[in-house]
Amino acid sequence: MSTSPSATTEGSRAPDVRRARGGRPTRLVTAAVAAVLSIVLLAGCAIVRPPGDGQLRYRDEISSVTRTNDLQYGSAVNKAGDTEALKLDLYQPTGDTETKRPAVVWVHGGGFASGDKGSGPSQILANRFAKLGYVAVSINYRLSAPGGCTGSNAGADCVAASFDAQHDAQAAVRWLRKNADTYGIDASRIAIGGESAGGITATLVGLRSNDAGDSGNPGFSQAVAAFSSISGGLPGGIFADHGDANGIFFHGTADTVVPYQWSVDTVKAMRGVGLVPFLERYDGAGHVPFAQHGEEMFTDSDYYFYWALDLAHAHGQPVDATKAAERMTAKFPQLAR
Repeated sequence: MSTSPSATTEGSRAPDVRRARGGRPTRLVTAAVAAVLSIVLLAGCAIVRPPGDGQLRYRDEISSVTRTNDLQYGSAVNKAGDTEALKLDLYQPTGDTETKRPAVVWVHGGGFASGDKGSGPSQILANRFAKLGYVAVSINYRLSAPGGCTGSNAGADCVAASFDAQHDAQAAVRWLRKNADTYGIDASRIAIGGESAGGITATLVGLRSNDAGDSGNPGFSQAVAAFSSISGGLPGGIFADHGDANGIFFHGTADTVVPYQWSVDTVKAMRGVGLVPFLERYDGAGHVPFAQHGEEMFTDSDYYFYWALDLAHAHGQPVDATKAAERMTAKFPQLAR
């Protein structure tokens, strides 16, 4: 996919990718991720399209979607002091018999004050990723900042609200692992994404797996292998550490709600610890420019997750697609470490 004239893409060098197998996080170097994202850096255009002929699972839309609403994935004490039931909508590829599929959590925006799992970009993206063959969920979470949060008023209440959202989203990641056999999920291949407050939340989940919270499903890992942040990022690039998840960021330079600089800072901090973040900048665009750039956001997240979750080697992939990906990355062995 080529980018629009108003978009600029930025990448970096080889990553460590954190995986969770059997509920326990481990670290491994994935040559496919290292090579393809370095190719992106050298090409200077966009995430490389995964190779393979025909309709390829996890790259192309292969299925219709079955949606199940309002499944409870956890509970937590909310701002009013009440125990709140945390619910998600589950999106599955209709009639798919694969038993070990990647999964992705999508988190809605709303300034940690509003929004819902059934509307907005995250609901759209959950549906689109299920068409690719993923098990996808769109979640509600505690809205702990009733006054709303922006980059200019991100005080202590907003920081606490963002951590509440992080902990709830991590409980959703653990719920997927807890129910991996029920829903045909590969527990080692889970990602997260979101827009605005949801993008901030996804970034926190990607970079703070050592802070589990207590919103549900203890005993399972909350680590993810990758994240997608639309108009998110973190001020000053805080929390990035070696071994965290890799992430792709989408941000408009004229965003007056969540500063574009937050994504720039987070990408810089992630690069500084050896990760491979990817920033797609939309010059002159405002907050969550999904109406203008939603298709690019979907496609680039699709391709980025394909490499970051090593889906060329996922269960059930055709041998030809696996070999095609290996041939691509074998051309650049010096980029892997």
